[in-house]
Amino acid sequence: MSYTQENLAELHVLMLYNLSTSQEGIKIHKTAESTAISAAQRLFERGFITQADGGYLTARGSKAAEHAQTLFTMLNAHSEV
Repeated sequence: MSYTQENLAELHVLMLYNLSTSQEGIKIHKTAESTAISAAQRLFERGFITQADGGYLTARGSKAAEHAQTLFTMLNAHSEV
């Protein structure tokens, strides 16, 4: 099993959210890369974000973004083990 390019684009969009506040959303502009626009649309259709062009995270989206950002941090931690 491996991530598709679409999965990676969706993860990238989830990484844009600031998890320290629920009062801050994002906006994917019409001039953004088509992969980001499509990823935001898919996340919206699946109930992760409130708008097709970003908006705010839903409860489901917040959990997904938290997992995505935690995994990113873990993968990029420099371990001395």
